Amino acid sequence: MKAMILAAGLGLRLRPITAHTPKALVPVAGRPMIEYSLLFLRSGGIRQVIINLCHLGGQIEDYLGDGAKFGLQIEYSREPVLLDTGGAVLKAKPFLAEGPFIVINCDVMIDLPLAELVAFHARRRPLGTLVLRPDPKAEEYGAIECGDDGRIYRFLDARATDTPPGVTRTRMFTGLQIVDPALFSFMEEGEAFSLTRTTYTRVVRERQPLYGFDYFGFWQDLGTPAGIAAAEKKLAAGEVALHYLGS
Repeated sequence: MKAMILAAGLGLRLRPITAHTPKALVPVAGRPMIEYSLLFLRSGGIRQVIINLCHLGGQIEDYLGDGAKFGLQIEYSREPVLLDTGGAVLKAKPFLAEGPFIVINCDVMIDLPLAELVAFHARRRPLGTLVLRPDPKAEEYGAIECGDDGRIYRFLDARATDTPPGVTRTRMFTGLQIVDPALFSFMEEGEAFSLTRTTYTRVVRERQPLYGFDYFGFWQDLGTPAGIAAAEKKLAAGEVALHYLGS
């Protein structure tokens, strides 16, 4: 299985440091944040990774190189202008389209057993499996509602017309997902577009299979100074011991 790390963003929530350093290389507990995604993927058996680049992308490429120092093969998808998440994945289609692939945001720290997610996706074979978590602010940031089997019936403002009664599991997207190549047929070439707000809302409205994988373990958004500080505090205190850091 191949993977894509989304790393092209401007990192506006981390200004002023991201004015001269790409978000992916902002340090978190002594290492650039993208290293956590790379080591996480490698620990799950992933060896081939593509990373999209735009804002200060040359710095990311110079630092990571071909990925050999991480035990990975890294390729790059260079975006002269930002394509957003959906446009980024679609541009990388030639690299990704051989089979189901993983997509992860570079500003996510997570300690999920990747094999469990892969097995969940393989059993159901949906267009996408999104790692979801309960969060009291889910409605504020974008709620997702699932049935007991994990089938997603509501994604943001899109709701399937066949939603069964009693769907009450409200979740929030973690930034980690498995995508089936069949999802490319729901994307249209053209301007930048969002994988979540554009593509997944279309999938739900058309009642196509999209699933959520419940995750209750450690997760941290690294996209803000407060998020980075929270992660560093937990790591320093030993509250979190990421299984892949010792590999």
